[in-house]
Amino acid sequence: MKNTSPFHIHSISELHRLRKFPPPMHPSISVLQLSAVNEEFLEVAGSMIFDFYCISLKRNFNLNLRYGQRRYDFDEGILYFMSPGQVFGMKQDETDAGNEVRGWMLLIHPDFLWNTPLAKGIKKYEFFDYSVNEALFLSDKEEGIIVGILQNIQQEYQGNMDRFSQHIIVSQLEALLNYADRFYHRQFLTRKIANHEILERLEDVLTEAFSGDSLMYAGVPTVQQVADRLHISRNYLSSLLTTTTGRNTQQHIQEKLIAVAKERISSTNLSLNEIAYELGFEHPQSFSRIFKAKTGMSPLAFRESFND
Repeated sequence: MKNTSPFHIHSISELHRLRKFPPPMHPSISVLQLSAVNEEFLEVAGSMIFDFYCISLKRNFNLNLRYGQRRYDFDEGILYFMSPGQVFGMKQDETDAGNEVRGWMLLIHPDFLWNTPLAKGIKKYEFFDYSVNEALFLSDKEEGIIVGILQNIQQEYQGNMDRFSQHIIVSQLEALLNYADRFYHRQFLTRKIANHEILERLEDVLTEAFSGDSLMYAGVPTVQQVADRLHISRNYLSSLLTTTTGRNTQQHIQEKLIAVAKERISSTNLSLNEIAYELGFEHPQSFSRIFKAKTGMSPLAFRESFND
């Protein structure tokens, strides 16, 4: 029976060996210019896990890349991020096998960040948890900036490492991540059609979740459940919503909850306890607390305001 478990790549040196690259000049960091993928690597590339961070810039790359069950064809200048422990896979696209492979790959083992602010700070960059179809599409100018930083990192660790080297490289890495943050913000704002479609689908998902007796049996949907329905990673969805609407996913869910609560309080004869239960709350006090926090008045005061 064929083993379907991901192939675990524990070290940067192991990845170099599999990709037929020369041994890395530093065990914990490596910058590579991409070349054709060899057969030995493709044998294990269908599903892999790295024990290190990987930031890849790919152009004209004749591979289909995958996280989990999602695939995406990369044929432009695209930047994507992987953190240790993510399942990642690739499969060669035989219809496009003649294209020249171009791009860069930055590999950083967590050990290299030890005892630096970025060791913990890197977790704030949510794009490491985005799905592959949520990669960053770069303009030529943006791509030039990223490549320049990668070259600076490569030049630094290929020289004579001294007590300044780690700080300089980590500073360059942090600059790359901050530029990526800026470029993602630009992408959220410029890809209006795709983002508008996501917002429409979000409204449809929330309307369905809050209709009829759905809340009573399923409860208020979580951020993860909403993201799963939209086939988007939860971090990408919240980043997109925060940038385009000023509210994250949890706030959108709560706003929909309050809107439905207001409608039922003002237009039905149901008791406030009954409404709380219909909205998926086990304890009416919890419903009252959230309602007052969002509206500035209790459910009872809101109902009484319609009788004045």
